[in-house]
Amino acid sequence: MTTAAPAGPTSPAAGRPVTPTGRLILPHTTPREEWLDARRAGIGSSDLPAVMNLSGFKTPLHVYHDKRGALPHDDEFSEAAHFGVIFEEPLARDWARRNRTVVESIGLIANEAEPWQLCTLDRLCTECPLDRSVRSLCALEVKTRNAFVANLWRQGPPDDVLAQVLWQILVTGLDHIHVVCLIGGQDYRQYTVRRDEHVKLVAYLHAKASRLWHEHIVPRRPPATTGEEPPDALLDLYDRLHPDRKGVVVLDRDGDARDAMTEYLEAVAEKSAAERKRKAKYARLLEALGGAQAAMVQDRPFFSIEQSYRKTPDLERLLEEFPEAYRACVEDKPFDRLSIPKFVREEYAA
Repeated sequence: MTTAAPAGPTSPAAGRPVTPTGRLILPHTTPREEWLDARRAGIGSSDLPAVMNLSGFKTPLHVYHDKRGALPHDDEFSEAAHFGVIFEEPLARDWARRNRTVVESIGLIANEAEPWQLCTLDRLCTECPLDRSVRSLCALEVKTRNAFVANLWRQGPPDDVLAQVLWQILVTGLDHIHVVCLIGGQDYRQYTVRRDEHVKLVAYLHAKASRLWHEHIVPRRPPATTGEEPPDALLDLYDRLHPDRKGVVVLDRDGDARDAMTEYLEAVAEKSAAERKRKAKYARLLEALGGAQAAMVQDRPFFSIEQSYRKTPDLERLLEEFPEAYRACVEDKPFDRLSIPKFVREEYAA
């Protein structure tokens, strides 16, 4: 029985073919900063969820500005990403053990015919366990996820991972790629994603990514937002693009900003009205409760008032009694606030 290759195998030389249509650009031992720079030369598999608006954190506009170098490289890992890196090697080894084959780290790969098409394979497998009668290539994508998303993996990889893996297939020319996922630290899942089962989807991914690359990124034309993007992701993007705002921009009176202002003020008014309504109904419930702590309907609990607690620091007392601790622990953090003159609110809210 063969086993997983030892950690840190020798990578193929950069520039030579490593898959049917892919050549190695950078080995897996490349320093992170250099690897991140190289990824800006094209669209990689980790960009596909954002390209397809399947990511809750990034959008096609993020991809555009990242490739144009307008955003700094992400130099911090989230907790999830941190442990994903830590568990990648043991998970890859365990997949190889279970499937009686060998895997090796590889690196950044580009499609030979379309060099802007990039991907980073987690592992390359030179002895595919699906057919031991021939020595054939395949690859392995390694994921870790928390238990709250286990249902998304019930019938296979979820859409964002599927898009990522199908892009790897497109870049490398492989006919299938294996996926292993550890959910909640103990729920092992493995799948196989095959090109011939997703022919139309591969073509669609190619068309979307190609349009973003050739019609926007290369000619430096930012893609327009569509309204499908997660608002929090866009707000974060604009904060990162413009951390130090200054100057004045002159907008067209009949441009998109006018409609956006009208709809923004309508949303503010709706939120305010909804909060007033919520408080009014809460008061009605308290009125029905009288001096009681709980209410029942037909011998069944209906609602009750329960005490909750939260820790609230007394900053004034802290400053007065422990000034050194106050200065060490309390700081004023600036934040952006949308300021709209009264006459504009009156005009656009009308």
